[in-house]
Amino acid sequence: MRVLIIGAGGFVGRHLLPNLRDEGMEIIPTGRSPDRLRRLFPGCPVQQCDLSRDRAADWLPRLAGIDAVINLAGLIRDGAGGFDDVHEQGAKALFDACLAAGVRRVIQVSALGADEMGTSAYHRSKKAADDHLASLDPEGGRMDWAVLRPSLVIGRGGASTEMLAALAAAPLPLRLGPGDWRVQPLHVDDLVVIIIRLLHRREPFAGRLDLVGPEPMTTDTLTLTLRRWLGLPPARFLPLPRPLLALGAALGDRFGFGPASRDSLAMLAAGNVGDDSAVRAFLGRPARPLAQALARHPAMAADRWRARLLPLATPIRLLLAAIWIWTGIVSLGLYPVEGSYALLAPLGLTGLSATLALYGGALLDLGLGLALLLRWRPVAIGAAQLALMAVYTALISLYLPDLWLHPFGAISKNLAVAGATLAMMAMEAEHG
Repeated sequence: MRVLIIGAGGFVGRHLLPNLRDEGMEIIPTGRSPDRLRRLFPGCPVQQCDLSRDRAADWLPRLAGIDAVINLAGLIRDGAGGFDDVHEQGAKALFDACLAAGVRRVIQVSALGADEMGTSAYHRSKKAADDHLASLDPEGGRMDWAVLRPSLVIGRGGASTEMLAALAAAPLPLRLGPGDWRVQPLHVDDLVVIIIRLLHRREPFAGRLDLVGPEPMTTDTLTLTLRRWLGLPPARFLPLPRPLLALGAALGDRFGFGPASRDSLAMLAAGNVGDDSAVRAFLGRPARPLAQALARHPAMAADRWRARLLPLATPIRLLLAAIWIWTGIVSLGLYPVEGSYALLAPLGLTGLSATLALYGGALLDLGLGLALLLRWRPVAIGAAQLALMAVYTALISLYLPDLWLHPFGAISKNLAVAGATLAMMAMEAEHG
């Protein structure tokens, strides 16, 4: 069986694809970055696609000889109309092409709540695509199709899992709102098994399946379950009031960092629970309780490091940006210019050369700080900052060595800034 997976490089795709290969299937990972897919899945014949732009005609040549298509593509936040472009219009074009190309089986991974009751833009866009797929062949006579509507999917590498693990790993675990919002998480392993069984199913199929864990739990219980998985001792909760969560979600939407968004917060507060009969039918058992499913993949030191560092990634970048921006502003005139020229004189810089060095260096510092603030190629910017700090430090050591003895550590603090820059580069490299 030849299976094309859209969004293969995402959380579910990275868990699903190796299992499908173990089943003897030929897998074609598809996504916006073929180079990344080749690194993730060496040996697979990857294809490039962009659901936000591709139309049915673009898909037809990619679907030649394909037996099944799995659409895992999804966005965390809307951005500039992303839900409509990717979730709805892009998915509709894909499904139209599948029918035209004679693809035998299509699996659309949607979301629990993408039904008549869904009020968020996320749910509405998913439902529109789900409805379109169902309308193409309602009885599944020409093309078997399944719309999977999972609850919160938990597993190593998931953005929501990492965010919740970060809340759990804090010295005092953080309580989401009142702590009693209800969720019914499904481990990614069980979702993978259901998809595989749908692909192997001999009987025609056309329908929507709500996929949830064995029982509802509160967000407090979920947080404590992840804390135990991380191997951390119990502790009292520190509340995160709803207004503070709303502010974090708004900042996430505005600046595009982290998994928190206004839509995800609204969905969480509304509850994310359902009937697990579909899961029981396909697995022949209830989904594994979350603690049991997590125990099958024991947390390692790297998981604890990741959970503890994740909330620090953005603050470290912003603090480093502030240091460079402030240094540039100070050098442009807040510090007496005569004092700056006096510091440059031992380097042999006077007159025009001193002016060029002073203001050129200030603008360079300011530019690097602004680039880091805007998150423009942060790894490359961090490397440039390290190189510039090394040059500054070498020149000072040669011509102004007394500054190493400054009681406020004006130069020795460069070592700490360099360490923070290396940490920032390591964390930002994950997004490269």
